[in-house]
Amino acid sequence: MLILIISCSSPSRQAEEDIALIESYVEAVENLDYQAMESYLADAYTGFGPSYGDSIDKAGALENWRYNVEHLYEEIDYRRSRSVAVTVSSGENRGEWVSNWAELYIRYRNGAGEVTIMANTIYRIEDRKIIRSYTFYNEADALRQLGYTISAPGDYSY
Repeated sequence: MLILIISCSSPSRQAEEDIALIESYVEAVENLDYQAMESYLADAYTGFGPSYGDSIDKAGALENWRYNVEHLYEEIDYRRSRSVAVTVSSGENRGEWVSNWAELYIRYRNGAGEVTIMANTIYRIEDRKIIRSYTFYNEADALRQLGYTISAPGDYSY
């Protein structure tokens, strides 16, 4: 009985490999190494989020990261980062997935500020590459921490 419990609660080899892949990708992000990031993304990669309707392909994602590393970010740190793997066995999202959530610290270049946000990215793994990702975080909170204010476009007082 004990062997059955242990084998049911232990992550599969596939799950361990998928989590290790995402941890390596996160390390590349923390190292601001967009060239290493490229090696983890499938050629058919598509990323979604953080805003509804946002999407980007591999070439666009790498171009964004290159620009951000060279002009925007000084430091990125995934604090309290945790990942969990899951297999979706049916439907259009069938496959191997890893969800990573973290307290994400970002320091911008030239004293432009710093933010700490809660972020979650869910990665679909196929053939040892990231083929899809969905990223969620509060963009308004990040902007608020950088000193921006958000106001309604008109006077809505009643």
